[in-house]
Amino acid sequence: MFKLFFLFIAILLVANDKVEMYANFIESKDNIVKASGGVTVFYKDYILNAQSAIYNKNSEDLELFGSVSAVHGTDYKLLGKKAKLNLAKKERTFQPFFMLEKRSDSWISADMGSSQDKEMKISSGIVSGCNPSDPLWKMEFSSSDYNTATKWLNIYNSVLYIYDIPVLYTPYFGYSLDTKRKTGLLIPAIGVSDIEGFYFEQPLYIAEENWWDLELRPQNRTKRGSGGYVTFRFIDSEISGGEFTTGYFKEKSNYFKEQNLVHDSHYGFNFKYNNNAFINQWFGADFKGQSGIFIDMNNMNDVDYINLSTNDTINNETSTQVLSSTNLFYNTDKNYFGAYFKYYKDLTVENNDNTLQKLPTFQYHYYLNTLFKEHLLYNIDIHTNNIDREINKKVVQTDINIPLTLQASMFDEYLTLGYEVQLYAQHSGFNGKEDISTGNYTDGYFARYYNVLSESTQLTKAYKDFTHVIGFGSTYIFKGSESATGFYNTAKSYCSLAENMNQPQCAFYNIPVIDESIKINFSQYLFNSSSKQILYHRLSQVINYTQNSNNKLGELENEFDYQITDNIKYYNNTFYNYFENSFSKTFNEISYNTNQFHIGLSHLYKDTFLPSSAIYTPYTSYITSSARYTYNEHYSYHANYNYDIQSSIKKSVEIGFLYKKRCWDFGIRYLENIRPILAAGTSSSVNDKYMFFTIALKPFMVSSRTSDFSVRLP
Repeated sequence: MFKLFFLFIAILLVANDKVEMYANFIESKDNIVKASGGVTVFYKDYILNAQSAIYNKNSEDLELFGSVSAVHGTDYKLLGKKAKLNLAKKERTFQPFFMLEKRSDSWISADMGSSQDKEMKISSGIVSGCNPSDPLWKMEFSSSDYNTATKWLNIYNSVLYIYDIPVLYTPYFGYSLDTKRKTGLLIPAIGVSDIEGFYFEQPLYIAEENWWDLELRPQNRTKRGSGGYVTFRFIDSEISGGEFTTGYFKEKSNYFKEQNLVHDSHYGFNFKYNNNAFINQWFGADFKGQSGIFIDMNNMNDVDYINLSTNDTINNETSTQVLSSTNLFYNTDKNYFGAYFKYYKDLTVENNDNTLQKLPTFQYHYYLNTLFKEHLLYNIDIHTNNIDREINKKVVQTDINIPLTLQASMFDEYLTLGYEVQLYAQHSGFNGKEDISTGNYTDGYFARYYNVLSESTQLTKAYKDFTHVIGFGSTYIFKGSESATGFYNTAKSYCSLAENMNQPQCAFYNIPVIDESIKINFSQYLFNSSSKQILYHRLSQVINYTQNSNNKLGELENEFDYQITDNIKYYNNTFYNYFENSFSKTFNEISYNTNQFHIGLSHLYKDTFLPSSAIYTPYTSYITSSARYTYNEHYSYHANYNYDIQSSIKKSVEIGFLYKKRCWDFGIRYLENIRPILAAGTSSSVNDKYMFFTIALKPFMVSSRTSDFSVRLP
């Protein structure tokens, strides 16, 4: 027998693994090693601390006593009064048991915990993510098991307590304490509606490979019907990936009849894909230029396919027209080639046969180049559009645009002069038949050139606290020559008028009117000493010289952006029409932003000056507002209000708050939102009123914009 004092080190070999034991006092007799006084044991990735320890060389049992702690790397920490480890069998027992998972800040306290290798068995205890001394929420359980490799925690016969009040019992609860993707159930969404009944959605997440995942979202609305949505996401290479979503919902017959809906089932799909070098990757080429393909395909039988995809309709983009597109391009320093496929679906009509499609559009663009020591600039742009539909007339249109610009600087670059010739041509080739003729669709072309003279100057002056930049410029446009045949001859006089642009016979006429005019521009900037923009102001005025023009003065545009203080910003964009003696458009926005507070208010007013009718109004007047207030790190409040003044319709209202703690979030939102639906014979809308509740028990849940529980109000 021998004894060592002060700081002692015992180095043991267990199954070819080295175990180091440090203590103030170590005693060895026969096959028993005893240590006391600040015992520290290093074994693989474990660091164990205790007041005393006993190690049996024969059984290879290591027992630790008094304030036992075990740290495994940076993952978790175990605590107990007594621990027993069999180093050969890799068995560990802590009694009582306390484990802290560091990454998620969750802990488990139990009467006893034992583990072998990577599996940990835990007897009855408590799990929570709150302060262990007084947790705001906790889950008591009869038994539990935890895999230290997968970080998956299973809890059996658990009761959720909030402030010591039992609120929920579940026979099983499983959760991953790791941030890596894993297959399992996601947080359910629950709602109550007087019209649609009880709403429940339980998503299932499947992630068996690192290059794809699958999300299944079945749902049931007890008074309305049931259905589900599926999303498949994938990455097929380092430069490409996409996702596919589809869904189906079946209405109950009573709801279908009461709401006078067009369809008793709603279905659709969305496919998105992008690849940033598809030519080289797919065809084994080695082109130096950049290529890309971007696909966004959408189809649905009506707008309720979007409305039913979630219980929070305010986050849905419910446009009355759905666009599917596929864009391909190849780009070099000098040339650009593109092919675009666009398909539009109008959700306000039952039949899409008369909707114009662009299938496809081809583009070639030759980038800006120079001649004669960079005084002559030119580029070339060619578009070919196949404008198609199922019925009536169709057309293939080709546009060629070649601007030639001659420019020079004078007076030590204080003045820049330019002369530009715009060469433009369009050809239309028609096909298809009309049951009722809407116009003369004879193949033809339109060609013209016009001239542009320009001058500009910019002056900069630095002061002590700011820098002032002003710019002046003018552009004079005058006609050259033009020629037209076929369709363009018959459509020009009628379709060039703004009030006729939406008529059926003008669907294919898109030639802009070029009047002899001069455009005068003025702009100025103010920058502070830190080069931050304080003020931007721009004025633009067009003066027409066309003999038949009733309005010599075009619209005056004023744009003003002013950072009043570090926190207050004001923006205005206004167009004034002299002929109508009225504003055609004015947009005002003011905002106040700090780390704690935000308020924003904007108003848009537009007048097209076209005749009003039972189905058309030329006026738009719309207010949007938002406010957010963060009282402290725990409390935050928000409100939004959007109102259509012209129609006297409240478009949406939202007010709510969120209470955040380290281990839980609780929020309430009240929401009103008008969403479109497709009713029999017409497109209509529904005014939704909801109460949304957010409860997030961290780290098991994460609060998001979409609430987990909702109540629809009558």
